[in-house]
Formats: sequence, structure tokens, C-alpha cells
Amino acid sequence: MIHASLTQDPSGRLIAYRAKGHAGYAEEGFDIVCSAVSILGVNCVNSLEALLHILAQVDNNSEGHLSFRLPPHLNEEQQKGAQLLMQSLYIGLQAIAEEYPKNLRVTIVNV
Repeated sequence: MIHASLTQDPSGRLIAYRAKGHAGYAEEGFDIVCSAVSILGVNCVNSLEALLHILAQVDNNSEGHLSFRLPPHLNEEQQKGAQLLMQSLYIGLQAIAEEYPKNLRVTIVNV
């Protein structure tokens, strides 16, 4: 199972993402759940950079696990855009988890 979590700060902003584990839906290279989760996470990081010029602190290891954190000091426009992208990531992950509950768990972690 993939465990995906988004970290929320005390003001309710989503500030980080982490996904680890294996979906186990199909064999490696053919696992649509793993692919979907990976695409959503990588697209969020790429969109942060391309659209908002935000360089997230990314940790992407060789086993396909992905985590990233927003930088602490964003201007108001970047913060609004980043929250929209992070919420979109969460909505996409939730949709996958509803369809494949044995393969993906999504949580919000409060700090």
C-alpha cells in the first residue's frame, strides 16, 4: 500500500507532501495506482516551479518514494498558487484512494 500524507501547518496551509510504499495493484511497470500517485506528485512539483517559480525542497529516492516541502518564505501570490496546487494534489489523491482503498491511504498531518 502507498501511504501518502500532506502536512498542514497551524494556519491550515499545506506545506509538505510525502508518498512511500508500493501500491501492489499490479506488477512493477504496470501498476496504474503507483503511476497515478507518482504523476500527481511530480506534476505538483513541476507546476510549482513552472507556474509560480517556487523551488520545493524535493527528496526523490531510487525506490520511487517522493517527498517535498514548500520553502518557508513565499510571497502572497506564490502562497495562494501553492495552496491551490497542493489542494489539487490532495483532491487527486483522494479520488484515487476512494477508487483503490486497498492500494492507497491519504492522510493530513497537522504540525
